[in-house]
Amino acid sequence: MGVIQTISKNARLIASSRNWIEGDAVEQLKSTSSLDGIIEGIGMPDIHPGKGHPVGAVFISETVIYPYIIGNDIGCGVGLWQTSIKKNKIKRDKWVKKLAGFNHQLIEDINPWLEKYGVDSSLWNESIGTIGKGNHFAELSVVSSIKEERELSNLGLDKNRAVILVHSGSRGLGDHVLRAYVDKHKAGGVAPDSSDGRIYLEDHNTAVAYAGLNREIITRKICSLLNADYCLAADCVHNFISTCTTNNRTLYVHRKGAVSALNGPVVIAGTRGSCSYIVKPVVENTADVGDSLPHGAGRKWKRGEARGKLKSRFSSRDLTHTKLGSMVICDDKKLLYQEAPEAYKNIEIVISDMVDAGLIKVIALLSPVITYKVNSQ
Repeated sequence: MGVIQTISKNARLIASSRNWIEGDAVEQLKSTSSLDGIIEGIGMPDIHPGKGHPVGAVFISETVIYPYIIGNDIGCGVGLWQTSIKKNKIKRDKWVKKLAGFNHQLIEDINPWLEKYGVDSSLWNESIGTIGKGNHFAELSVVSSIKEERELSNLGLDKNRAVILVHSGSRGLGDHVLRAYVDKHKAGGVAPDSSDGRIYLEDHNTAVAYAGLNREIITRKICSLLNADYCLAADCVHNFISTCTTNNRTLYVHRKGAVSALNGPVVIAGTRGSCSYIVKPVVENTADVGDSLPHGAGRKWKRGEARGKLKSRFSSRDLTHTKLGSMVICDDKKLLYQEAPEAYKNIEIVISDMVDAGLIKVIALLSPVITYKVNSQ
């Protein structure tokens, strides 16, 4: 059996026999691929069941768009930022105390940032620079292994300096955009050139820009606390609709928990207890899988199941200290269990499935030092 499997007339799955793929995720991939107007569906190796549609999948259509596939966190993604912090100057325990004050870090005048990202001032400004809960995080990491040194340098990354990863999205704005649509259309599709289709896509694009702004402001706040400078290396959006043209046809690519392979190297996030990967798409091959890559490890257990499975094995304090020697800032005990590394698939298998399929080359591995989830103090 090859790594890329055909599972129905117009649906394929990238997964080896070693991978943990739930039957419900496969059924959602099949059913979503069979919706009116969907030409093709591709499941990534991090696929898992979502709310009606799978997470970690790509769906391509021509005459219709399905906003419900994308969900409420429009523009969610992972940003990678090079910092001026030298690896040998990191003070983990001291900085955990500093970063615990993240929520109270003030944002300077937001207007220049709104202008930079082309986002109008709105009622959602108070959410800018907030991470959110769930699987979102901000993380200080270091390069722990290099496979392609030249590619790492081309990204502007210095192996001797720390980086920041930020996984967050459009916060309440994306939810507002989706609700406005589903109040009228439920989970159904709409023609992209219809009035409602145009309104959704315009609001969707605003939410994508807002999410990118949010990730930068989060990074700015962290670097302000640590007295560091930063610059962007990659911003990898994984919940969005984009267009492509092929054979004079305009197609709509729905990526739900999947990253475009057309914008250069991307970050595939691990769990807080495993490495994240910087990879380079093999673009001559990715056209066969919707020009897309996975976004992370992918959930193995539902959030409601994780605490019951792990509470007898780990205390909440155990989950703030990882086997990699990193620390997690999170005072929400329920969230600690829901987002424990054990609740996720094996990131190494996700990566090896993509390598074996000829879709990526690994550039470097990033090891976490401090992961910020949430702190109410």
